[in-house]
Amino acid sequence: MTNHLQFAATPPMGWNSWDCYGASVREDEVRGNAAYMAEHLKAFGWEYVVVDIQWYEPGANSSQYRAFVPLEMDEYSRLQPAVNRFPSAEGGKGFKPLADYVHSLGLKFGIHIMRGIPRQAVHADTKLLGTDVTARQIAHPNSICPWNTDMYGVDASKDGAQQYYNSLFDLYASWGVDFVKVDDIAASRLYGIHLDEIKLIHQAIAQCGRPMVLSLSPGPAPLEHADALADHANMWRMTDDYWDLWPLLHEMFERCEKWAPHVNEGAWPDCDMLPLGHLGIRSVDGGGSDRWTRFTRDEQVTMMSLWAIFRSPLMFGGEMRDNDEWTLSLLTNSEVLDLHRNGRGARQLYREEERVAWVAEDASGTKFVALFNTGEQEASVGVSLEQLGLTRAPQVRNLWTQEDLGTLDELSFSLPPHSSLLLKLQ
Repeated sequence: MTNHLQFAATPPMGWNSWDCYGASVREDEVRGNAAYMAEHLKAFGWEYVVVDIQWYEPGANSSQYRAFVPLEMDEYSRLQPAVNRFPSAEGGKGFKPLADYVHSLGLKFGIHIMRGIPRQAVHADTKLLGTDVTARQIAHPNSICPWNTDMYGVDASKDGAQQYYNSLFDLYASWGVDFVKVDDIAASRLYGIHLDEIKLIHQAIAQCGRPMVLSLSPGPAPLEHADALADHANMWRMTDDYWDLWPLLHEMFERCEKWAPHVNEGAWPDCDMLPLGHLGIRSVDGGGSDRWTRFTRDEQVTMMSLWAIFRSPLMFGGEMRDNDEWTLSLLTNSEVLDLHRNGRGARQLYREEERVAWVAEDASGTKFVALFNTGEQEASVGVSLEQLGLTRAPQVRNLWTQEDLGTLDELSFSLPPHSSLLLKLQ
């Protein structure tokens, strides 16, 4: 097992600014959400506070990208936080003051970056730290992101390519970064997976002297590269951007079934963010604007149940300070989170039309069953003791309500459309 896997022994849990603020989050909003997490969620294992895309763009104002605008950059071709949005970065301090604040709360700090090197660095042919090579000499001008104009790819075969990435991650280490989400790398719609750059980034983290979780986006990451992904990253997206729309959640069952054999300590296939609570404040992505999640309560529980038994990373997308009691209850159910942290061997037991059953267990052999009705009509969903390999009736507990249902020799329940049950069997 490679060293990096110690950085995420359990699936990472945190908050990311994208679903509520798009590309335009500001320092006060990050600090406010961090303070909320420390007060309400840290005790339940939530720890990462992640600033998503465009933190180096002074004029970013929603989730819509502005093409070819000037970005803040140092003399070594490395992007820097826009000081009008992140005032504590003034004077070349970068994200260190903000990371220090997040750390002071007992939490961890993360950032989003785009694969590659800034186009403005390439056009100006600026210097790279640690080498005589310049930006233009390592750029791959034909390797571009189809939806964002900030970067050119880096040609991994060129002298200076590794030094450039090393200089980036040395900078992030000096800031105190604990988590890096790299975009346009796991499944570019035009070019497929960028394994050469994933390897450069993996090596840059290994040499920087600071543990950092490496998260790769967007998806769907190619299943045939599962082993390489597990060797070089801690989490990778199985899906394109996921939003609060039932068809996207319905589709996730098939993705989870395919990726379940590849869930492993330190290497987590990622269902993407949890679009819960107050979303779209300055984001028009996902076909919505300022709103509360469009998922019904049943759909919210179904999503959390699938993510928990499958053991996806959990990244909350809403403005946490606006959470109501219901939303907070989804994030602080200690019995569901115990399954998420300690489950193993999760797999789909069966799928019969719109009836779906998943099973997992923990180290002591305690079994967990998730039953889903993904259809549009009420349906009876169940599993037999024989299917579970049990010889006698178990004691059954509902994890979401934290109620004992008694000793049951038949596990069959009538479920409303789009709803689910998460059960512990002892």
